[in-house]
Amino acid sequence: MDKALTAALRARPEIQGMAATATAAAARALAAAACLALAACGGGSSGGSFSFLPAAPPAPPPPAAPPPAADGPMVRQTTAGKIEGVDDSASSGTWFWKGVPFAQPPVGALRWRAPVEPEAWSGIRPAAKFGNACLQIGRLFSPGANNTYDATIGTTLGKPVGSEDCLFVNIWRPATDERNLPVLLFVHGGSNISGYTADPLYDGARLAKAANAVVVTASYRLGILGFLNMPQLRPGGSAGDDSGNFALLDNMAALRFIKNNIANFGGDPGNVTLSGESAGATNLLAVMTSPMAKGLFHKAFEMSGGISLASNLPPGTLPTLAPAAASLAQGQSILEKLLVADGTAADAAAAKAYIGTRTPAQIAEYLRAQEGGAMLATVVASGLGSVAPIPDGAVLPADPIGAIAAGNYAKVPMLAGNTRDEGKLFASLLGTIGFPKPGWIVTDAQRFSMMFNFDPDAPPTLTVADIIDASYLPVDTPGTGYNAATAAITKGLFEANRDNLLNTMKTHQSNIWHYRLDWAQEPSPWNDVYGAAHAFDLPFVFGNFSGSLLSNVMGGKANQAGRLALSRAVMASVGAFMRKGDPNTPELGATWATWPSQLRLDATPSAAVVTPAQAVP
Repeated sequence: MDKALTAALRARPEIQGMAATATAAAARALAAAACLALAACGGGSSGGSFSFLPAAPPAPPPPAAPPPAADGPMVRQTTAGKIEGVDDSASSGTWFWKGVPFAQPPVGALRWRAPVEPEAWSGIRPAAKFGNACLQIGRLFSPGANNTYDATIGTTLGKPVGSEDCLFVNIWRPATDERNLPVLLFVHGGSNISGYTADPLYDGARLAKAANAVVVTASYRLGILGFLNMPQLRPGGSAGDDSGNFALLDNMAALRFIKNNIANFGGDPGNVTLSGESAGATNLLAVMTSPMAKGLFHKAFEMSGGISLASNLPPGTLPTLAPAAASLAQGQSILEKLLVADGTAADAAAAKAYIGTRTPAQIAEYLRAQEGGAMLATVVASGLGSVAPIPDGAVLPADPIGAIAAGNYAKVPMLAGNTRDEGKLFASLLGTIGFPKPGWIVTDAQRFSMMFNFDPDAPPTLTVADIIDASYLPVDTPGTGYNAATAAITKGLFEANRDNLLNTMKTHQSNIWHYRLDWAQEPSPWNDVYGAAHAFDLPFVFGNFSGSLLSNVMGGKANQAGRLALSRAVMASVGAFMRKGDPNTPELGATWATWPSQLRLDATPSAAVVTPAQAVP
């Protein structure tokens, strides 16, 4: 049809002309209509003529989204998210990141469970402040009401302080771009029932700078939140929950955090030294014998620790650990005390009967519903608050010294240390170990006030008679004086556990070094009250002689030059050990032979004095 019409048009020219005329007329009519429409819309000019408006230009494309802001220089990536630390180079020559979670808060259903990886966060988390101290009943070396060392410690003694949301690490490193630095993880002491990483004693800046290393401190659960042997809380599985050793699991979780993250802070995850003092050293030794910690650290630096059972030691000495059966009995007594305290049971007999009617799940639910601070207060008031690693046979061998004797432990280079007068920090306990009285006549609150307000450069106002019981004076009376009495604790507890540990390790490895701190130049009367007491090596290791309770009685201009010289030598030696597994360094000015040799660390008022010696059995 279309083809026929086309052919007809081509055959009739007059028709082609008529079509063209009609087309032109239609175009003129359309133009006139457009002009009228434009005039009606105000589109024409004020005169009689008109013109077409130009076509509207196409809309411009939307502006490109700005690129994301670059991360600041103190931002680091962790497995859970980004954190931003602090450039403290102008003050300390270091960068730091504080309050970094290494596990989820162990609260609610996670109380008395193995630590769980932290939940991921978006954005950048600030890491400028310490995290919470772990929940504890306040003691001399606990935080005050402000999560730090201040005068409020004197008002919180015997009261709950801290939080169960407390599993954080703090990281210091030199303010340089150097990578693959050695790493030290320090675990604080406090009898496993107190202590906190925000104590200025443990600030890692000076050690990180002096040793050219990454220094990490980590918190862990304390008291019965950290160690509790109770069958009703055992969920089964292989995470270690059944052991009751939750604090040890926290220590190992901190080591895993380092393994997975420390490279982003310039540290070498293949060169990690695990360190701890007092209870922290005991935990270190427990981790060293745990099959769950294989490959997590490469050197060990323990201060005043031990891991012996009574069966490992000579008669008349004091063990660090008790068999698992002891902690099991303690756990059941704790449960009974809690049931009586809250009125669920009238007395211990009724509590035992009540426990027999409950399922393990019901008991676990009851315990997890307890308010943490009130629970700890009840336990401590009942005399059941002392805890220690539990030799459960899984997380910790049933006989850790026996495991070491059999070679079943991490055979890493070992740096070990003690202080000459360890027992002086525990003089209040003399009445419990065969002496007639406690060594001190002051309460903890009074002793805190004396130490906190002490001015080492002012004329002395205190005497030994203000602090030490008269029956132990003069302090140097042979056999019955304060020095002799507290030496019984030093020898019977610390040296007995030290010798048992190091002599057993010596059967498998030779790379063991030991020091003894002899420095006792505190201003009077503290040179007699404490001398070279337990924990007094810590300021020398960290280089911190201000802002803490210990350092407040150690300082002063009279001993400053020698004290700081000794600290510099100690920090250089710790750095050498971290780098190469041997603490010998020119700064010591002496050759450090392996155990049973030792170095004696002391100073004159103006210079360090480092002397090789043999450990006295």
